[in-house]
Order: sequence, then structure tokens, then C-alpha cells
Amino acid sequence: MHSLPLLSALSLATLVTGRPSKLHSRNDVSRTTPPSGCLSVGSDGTYSTIGNALDALDSSSTSACIFVYSGTYEEQLTIDFGGTLTLYGETTDSGTYKDNTVTITHTISSEDAGSLDLSATVNVVSDGFKMYNINVENGYGEGAQAVALVGNAEQLGFYGCQFSGYQDTLYAKAGTQYYSNCLIEGADDYIFGDASAWFGECDIVSTGSGSITANSREESSDTAWYAIDHCNIKAESGLDLDGKVYLGRPWRVLARVIYQNSDLGSLINSAGWTTLADGATPLFYEIDNAGDGSDTSDRVYESSISAAVTKTTVLGSGYASWIDESY
Repeated sequence: MHSLPLLSALSLATLVTGRPSKLHSRNDVSRTTPPSGCLSVGSDGTYSTIGNALDALDSSSTSACIFVYSGTYEEQLTIDFGGTLTLYGETTDSGTYKDNTVTITHTISSEDAGSLDLSATVNVVSDGFKMYNINVENGYGEGAQAVALVGNAEQLGFYGCQFSGYQDTLYAKAGTQYYSNCLIEGADDYIFGDASAWFGECDIVSTGSGSITANSREESSDTAWYAIDHCNIKAESGLDLDGKVYLGRPWRVLARVIYQNSDLGSLINSAGWTTLADGATPLFYEIDNAGDGSDTSDRVYESSISAAVTKTTVLGSGYASWIDESY
């Protein structure tokens, strides 16, 4: 019997998927009690709601953390804290969203609320905010814009989280943002805005026909990107969306989005991209992707690029000082 040479994990992943796959480097561990120094929320905690815990922080500008015990919290939150704040959800496996036990939910459309931001279940305007293993949903459903999360600050990090809605689920509005090992689901323009955002190792799941991204970059001097890297782009299980979903459309005229090193499922329309803003000249890129929806021969509005972009390009040269690279 002939022995085969040992393959590295990365090489094996490339053989199996047809593309390089970024593997988790963290030790996946449970988080079932509050980390040292954290306020606690829930049936076993000091505070009954997350809002109460936020109020207890008052006007402090020091670093703080809040741990949330398992449960569904029907709240609408604005994260506007003077220091750097981390929000942890209870979980038996902190390395994935799949074992999350904490959900923050609210149901209102932007029309009823008065704006996109006011419809959000969680609206983050605090620089340096981090969230781990928490589900955020807007339960409004089909028929109107209804935001689950607004990210409107610098150096935001979301790890092992779920964001669920229908139209306009995740408003990555402004600033620098990092999403790792998250689930993002919706049907139309469900990742939108003008942040410079990196989505790494995420499951991006369409629950209806439409466009995944609607980037709103509109000035050539704007450094913002949406970079979707090592992600799985797929339809919700049981739905036949073959050819009914677009990678994106330009909410504003100079939208800039790249899909790289990702698996694009059969839901992706062969044209890839579609229109929205009048007179748009978007920068829509694809490189080193695989899957049934990755054939670019019939693409429209696609721009050429010679190499995948890096975190430095998207998040700036100091990104390593604020993202959690163990995810």
C-alpha cells in the first residue's frame, strides 16, 4: 500500500471546495458565565433588560462589558456609550453563531418608525463597540424596509452573530466595521450603506429574490468598500431561488463591492449585478470565487481587478489593533 504525502488543512480545503478556505484559528469555547467585570442581564443576572444595563453605565468613558444570559429580549437599543463597550451573549460555542442562545428582537418598519435608523432593533453609534454571539432581528417581514442593525461608528466588530430581517437587514452605514463568522439573512438590499466593511467567513443567506448588497458610496474620494471574503452565499434551505438573486446594485452612483474567495450558490443570477441609482458607474468586483453562481462570462457592470483586496485596503493600516483576529 502506497502512503500519500500529508496535506495541510488549507491544501485539503482547497481540494474539497475548489477555493482556499480560511479556517478558524480560535479555540472554540463555551461562555456561560459573565467574564470578569461585566454587568449581567437575564434571569440569572443583575439586570432584567439590556437597556437597564446600558443605563447603569451612565456617562462613564472607561471600557465596559455586558454579559447577556440565554433568552429572547424584546428591546430596541441605541448603543451610545462614551467608552469602548463589549456585549457578550451566552453560548456553548463562542466560535460560531450556530449555538447562540441570546436574541434581541423588535418589530417596526422604517415607514412607521420615521427613518431607517429609527426602525433598527440595535443602533450602534459608539466607536469601538464589539458584539459576540448575539442574534439581532427585526421581525417586520416582507413589505417594507425594516432594519435589524445599524452600524454607524468607527472600529465596530461583530463575532459569531446573526442578523435577520427581510428588506434592509444590515445597515452598515458608516465608519469601519468587521464581521466574522456571522449569519446575515434577508431578501432585498439586505447589506447596505457606506461603511468600509469586511465580511469574513460569513453565511450570507437570501430568503427571497432581490439584491444582496446596496452600497451607497458616491464620491471618488470615499475610501469605503464592502469586501465579502471567504463567505458562503446561498439560499435559505428549502427555497428555490435559482437565478433570482443579484450580488448587488448601486444605491449611490459609485458603489464599491467585492466578492472574493467565496462560494456563490446557484441563486446568483448569471448577470451578477443590476441597477438602481440613475447614471451609476459602480465598481463591482469578483475574484477567486467558486460555486454554481460564480461563472462571470455573462456578468454586467463588473469591473476587472488583478488581486483580492486586503484588510488594510478596506479597514486601514491599524486594523489589527481593534479587530479580534482569533475569529
